[in-house]
Amino acid sequence: MNRRNFLKTSASAPALLATTSLLPCAISSAIAQGNSAWRVFEVTTRVEVLKPVGVTRVWLPVPLVNDTGYQKSLGNQWNAEGGQAAFSQDAMSSTGIVSAEWAIGAKPVLTLTSRFATLNRAIDLGTPAVAPVARKEELQYFLQPTQFIPTDGLVKSTAMEATKGATTDVAKARAIYEWIVENTYRDPKTRGCGVGDIKFMLESKNLGGKCADLNALYVGLARAAGLPARDVYGVRVADSRNGYKSLGKSDVITKAQHCRAEVYLTQYGWVPVDPADVRKVILEEEPGKLLTLQDERVMKARKALFGSWEMNWLGFNYGHDISLPGSTRGKIAFFMYPQSETADGRLDSLDPDNFKYQITSKELIV
Repeated sequence: MNRRNFLKTSASAPALLATTSLLPCAISSAIAQGNSAWRVFEVTTRVEVLKPVGVTRVWLPVPLVNDTGYQKSLGNQWNAEGGQAAFSQDAMSSTGIVSAEWAIGAKPVLTLTSRFATLNRAIDLGTPAVAPVARKEELQYFLQPTQFIPTDGLVKSTAMEATKGATTDVAKARAIYEWIVENTYRDPKTRGCGVGDIKFMLESKNLGGKCADLNALYVGLARAAGLPARDVYGVRVADSRNGYKSLGKSDVITKAQHCRAEVYLTQYGWVPVDPADVRKVILEEEPGKLLTLQDERVMKARKALFGSWEMNWLGFNYGHDISLPGSTRGKIAFFMYPQSETADGRLDSLDPDNFKYQITSKELIV
């Protein structure tokens, strides 16, 4: 059974289930031989709207709908108790959305379970490679400005200053990465992962925030410098095996959302970067103590996070300015948290205790 075709054609049902129990052949074969570095996880999100008013709607993201060399979806299963559910996707931004709706008087509960496999990724930028050729439409798409990520004005001039003297796409991408690491900081007072309004950040000269701010700034500067780039919105699903307490989360991961970034380099394809996590190590690796850029742990992270990701993390999508199917409200800047709305308006996705939702993860032995 072809999983994606099943999801596309099973548009709506009172309690919709869409599953696959088969691992992709390459992963299944490697695991069977006992020499695979692929890891398999299961993430479950349970949403309950405590105070439904009128028609109630809930939206949840699923793992990247387009498989990559570092993440492959192994299927999704959802159940909208007493309601209707549907699945939709956008291939360009690799966004998959489970939408559920309940009539007046119903008790809204939605459960989504996703299984996926991940593989640590690291690109040797010292050795030019023959990269997979991206489609022109894809590269153009990831050069476009968004509501919160413009590519002109102060963003453009900042990008030109940050890349001054750089003559190759690798040099420009690295220069922007180093500029982000040097000039920004992680602000613990920022709600959630931030909003990613990079124009405001630059105009106000307040370069603090969290991952959706700092990595959005990377994406915006890269696009302004002519490099296709994209945010990858997701959630941490396991503790770090690289020795970083601040860069992992397991079991209950309700507040473990994390945004990363990728930049397209001609000889290498899509390259992983994460300057925001360098600043996270500085602030959070040793509770109560602010590390410096000269700390050995920080230098190690700084070197690693230009060109590699530890895949104790699930990527959801690359989407921006998203219209949620059936929503009566406006677009959302990005889709990383559960979303819901009632007749009274959209619920606060950063308040899982009152919203009420919980996300859990576990690694599967296969």
